[in-house]
Amino acid sequence: MTERLSPSIALNNVNYYFVPCSSFQGKMSKHKVRIYNIVGDLVILAISFLLMTIMKPAGMRVYLSTHYPFFILLAFIWVIISMLNGKIEPGRIINMRTLLARVLSSNIIAISVTALIMYAIREYAFSRAVVLGTALTSTMLELIVGTLYLSFQKATVQEPEATPLTEKELVEWTHPPGMSDVSPNPHFVEQLRKGTTEERAEAIASMINCSDNTKLYIISTGEVFNILSLPEEEYSCIINLKRLNSIKKLDDFLDAVNAKLSSYGSFVCSVETLDQRSKRLKNKMVPGSYYLFAPFDFVMKRVVPRLRWTRGIWNVLTNWANPPLSRAEALGRLCRAGFEIRSEKFAGNILCILAKRRSKPLPSNNSGYGMIIALPRVGRGGEIFNAFKLRTMHPYSEFIQDYVYTLHDLQQGGKMKHDFRITPWGRVCRRIWLDELPMIVNLFKGDLKLIGVRPLSKHYFDLYSDDMRARRIKYKPGLIPPFYADMPKNLDEIQISESKYLDEWDKHPVRTDVKYFFMSMMNILFRHARSN
Repeated sequence: MTERLSPSIALNNVNYYFVPCSSFQGKMSKHKVRIYNIVGDLVILAISFLLMTIMKPAGMRVYLSTHYPFFILLAFIWVIISMLNGKIEPGRIINMRTLLARVLSSNIIAISVTALIMYAIREYAFSRAVVLGTALTSTMLELIVGTLYLSFQKATVQEPEATPLTEKELVEWTHPPGMSDVSPNPHFVEQLRKGTTEERAEAIASMINCSDNTKLYIISTGEVFNILSLPEEEYSCIINLKRLNSIKKLDDFLDAVNAKLSSYGSFVCSVETLDQRSKRLKNKMVPGSYYLFAPFDFVMKRVVPRLRWTRGIWNVLTNWANPPLSRAEALGRLCRAGFEIRSEKFAGNILCILAKRRSKPLPSNNSGYGMIIALPRVGRGGEIFNAFKLRTMHPYSEFIQDYVYTLHDLQQGGKMKHDFRITPWGRVCRRIWLDELPMIVNLFKGDLKLIGVRPLSKHYFDLYSDDMRARRIKYKPGLIPPFYADMPKNLDEIQISESKYLDEWDKHPVRTDVKYFFMSMMNILFRHARSN
C-alpha cells in the first residue's frame, strides 16, 4: 500500500470558496456593541414613526403632538423585549435564520404588549395606521439593515480551491507514478505486447517485480475453465490481459485465481470503469446525443443486470457477460475473493490493478445489487446485527472500507474522504435522509432505540479507543446519534460527544434522550446537519 500524500495536482479550472472576514464586533467590547445596537434600534423605530405621521393627511405636526405618548411607551417596551429576546445582544444574530427569528419574535411581542397596555388603560385615540405602520415599517427596516450587516460581516475573500479530482487524478494522487514502480524488463514488456497495447504492457510491467524464480503465468481469458485447467501448482503471479468487464461469472473466476496462487501471490488485472466508459461514449458519439442515449443505456446496462427478476434475462441475452463495472465494484470483488489491493494505475482509459492474495475468498455476494442492503453492525453486548439501509454505494463496496480508509483517512464529521464508493444518486439520498428510512425496521425489531450512539461497522468500531469500545457495547445503539446534536468534526470529538451523551443518559435516561432529540432536530432542520 502506498503512503498517503497531499494532493499536488496543478489544475487550470478554479472554483472559489468563501472565507469570512473578522467580525465588526471583534474590535469593540460587548457593552459598546449593545449600546450601539440599542441606539440603532431606536433610530429605526423613530424613523418609522415619523414616516407614518408624514403619510397621514393631517401631517406630522398634528400627529407628533398627539401620538408621542404611544411612541415613548412603544420605544421603552421595544428595547426591553429586544434585550430579553437577544435581538440586540452581541453575537446572537449570525445568519439569516437567526436574524428573522430574533427580529420577528421581538417586534411581534413588543407591539402586542404595547397594544395590551393601551387596551388596559382604555386608550383608543391612537391611529391604528400609525401604531401598526410604525411596527411593520420598523421591522422591514431592521431586516434590511440586518441583511446588509450580515453581508458585510460575511464579506468574502476569494481564494482558489482545487477542482474536485477526477477518477484518474484520484488514482494518481493515492498511487503516484514512481512511488512503487519497478523498472520494466524490456523482454517482459515485449511478451505482454503480444496480447495488449503497448501502454498497458508498460503499465503492467512496472507493477510486477519478476525475478528468475517467479512462477509467472500470463493469460488472456474470460472463462473460468481456463483457470481451473491450469497445472496443479502454486503460481507467484498470474496476469490476465482480458478485462474484468469481459469475464463471465466474475466471482467464480476470481475464486479460481485465488486457488492457483501461493500464499502471497499476485494477480494483475484491468478494467474499464464506469467513469471511463462514459467518457469513451461521449467522445465516440455526436455531441449532445450521449445525454439522449444515457437513460436507455442506464436501464439496459445498469438496472436490468442488477435486478433479481431481470438478471436471468440479461444472462441469457449476453451469455453471462458482466455489466459495466465501477472502480469500487471491481476493487470490491477482488477483496471479496481474498485479495488485497496493492497498486492501481491507469493506462489510457483502462485501470490496471495489482492485488495480493491474503486469504481464502469470502462468500459470494450474489444478492449484492438489491436496493435494500443489510450491513453488519456492532450492537449491544458486542453482538453483530444487520442494519437495513437503502443502497447508496456501488455493489461490493462494503469489502473495501479498510482500503478506502487507508488511502484517504477520515474527513470532517468522521466519514471517509474522497469516498468513491458512493453513487451520484446515493449522495442525493443521503442529503434527504432517504437511505436511513429502512433502519426503522431495526427500531421495531429492537436492534436500535430512537436516540443512541451510532451503530458502527466492525472496521469503524475498531478505530475507537479501547475504553470507548468497552463502554459502547453496554448500550443499545440509536437511530439518531448524538453526532447531530454536537456536530463533532473528527473521530476524537465524536468519541467525546458520545461519552458525554452516555454520561448524561446514565443519570437521566428519558430527559437526556428528549434533549438530544430536539437538539438534533434543530441542527438537522435549520442548520442542515448531515452525515455525508
